[in-house]
Amino acid sequence: MVRDSGLALGCFPTQEVVALSLTDDAIARIRGLIQSGELTPGSRLPPENQLAAQLGISRNSMREAVKALQFARVLDARPGDGTYVTSLAPDLLLAGLGSAVDLLRDDTLLEIMEIRSMLEPAATSAAALRITGEQLAELEFLLGRMRAAAADAEELVRYDMEFHRTVVAATGNQSLTSVLDGLSGRTARARVWRGLLNADAAATTLAEHQAIYDALASGDPELARAAALLHVSSSARWLRHALAEGPM
Repeated sequence: MVRDSGLALGCFPTQEVVALSLTDDAIARIRGLIQSGELTPGSRLPPENQLAAQLGISRNSMREAVKALQFARVLDARPGDGTYVTSLAPDLLLAGLGSAVDLLRDDTLLEIMEIRSMLEPAATSAAALRITGEQLAELEFLLGRMRAAAADAEELVRYDMEFHRTVVAATGNQSLTSVLDGLSGRTARARVWRGLLNADAAATTLAEHQAIYDALASGDPELARAAALLHVSSSARWLRHALAEGPM
């Protein structure tokens, strides 16, 4: 009787799997240096051979780990100068979230809308207490641009995203701004706006944006929360309708 060693016959680790495991270990070790504060934002990594020896990993695993952390915007390799830890700012580390959201499909997009319905009203409520006159002027300008865009879906998507980005930025919470910016996928917004334009209902959504602006201008957090919740709920309804219609 053959004892089960935990691996199915013919499924022993390949060189590729082993290499991947070693790279993952190298990534974890470098991240550990950053999390412990031994490597701080903006600091330069020791030379490759020195760091590999310090962490007890091969130089090849070190190279692969550095490449992966560059892709994740944790490290920045500067030819002829060295490799540095980036600023580790939320907008930098979370920049890839939007691209990932744009690849999601159908029901998963509705899940994203559900997350937005949890976060955006709270963010808009906080913004009502913190928004500046300059930010209000920017929102007023964007509202005008959205009205001028009329039937141009691409322009409407652009100014819509800028409008909501400005609202959340008014909270002063950079992490929240980066997360919601990433969740506000361009693909989903484009489908919503096309549906609105096809149904000649864009005016209703513009009125929802105006209501958000008015609530922020009045400094009323509860009114701002209600206006944002109404708008996200309406967008979710239009997205559900667009998905039912099929690919656009």
